[in-house]
Amino acid sequence: MMGLLPRARIFIDAARSADAESLVDIHADAFARAWSAEDFTALMNGGNAFTLGVRRESIFGRRRMLGFIIVHTAADEAEILTVAVSRASRGKGHGRLLMEEAMRRLYREHVAACFLEVDRGNEPAIGLYRSLGFEDVGVRKGYYRKGVDPEGSALVMRLQLR
Repeated sequence: MMGLLPRARIFIDAARSADAESLVDIHADAFARAWSAEDFTALMNGGNAFTLGVRRESIFGRRRMLGFIIVHTAADEAEILTVAVSRASRGKGHGRLLMEEAMRRLYREHVAACFLEVDRGNEPAIGLYRSLGFEDVGVRKGYYRKGVDPEGSALVMRLQLR
């Protein structure tokens, strides 16, 4: 008989210091300049940033980190510092789930605008951000050392939340 076992569950929750090594692995797979466990722990323990993780829970209750987002807030503005999804989990909507949950949280916290930088050559990410309402507001040349864009340029994007 098929269908008797429950399906694995995808959910989003706050990432904790204990998740730092998983964040390091996912980030290193996504970006040329990797961050350390200490970098992630400092951001998670800082007062002006929050980290959300998207996880898969197996039918046996084992949870595995698939991706994460770190958002820094100051006054009524926010900046997405980084967002990454593991290579094996890309293209399944996990990045969208993280972005949507982060935007909901920022809206509840009365943040007016959110900014991010993205490699100008990262078309899948740019397409996601534009579909969420982000608009291009500038370019930073030479922002990335080893980005997809040959010039290492970052596209600066903004979402008006309020």
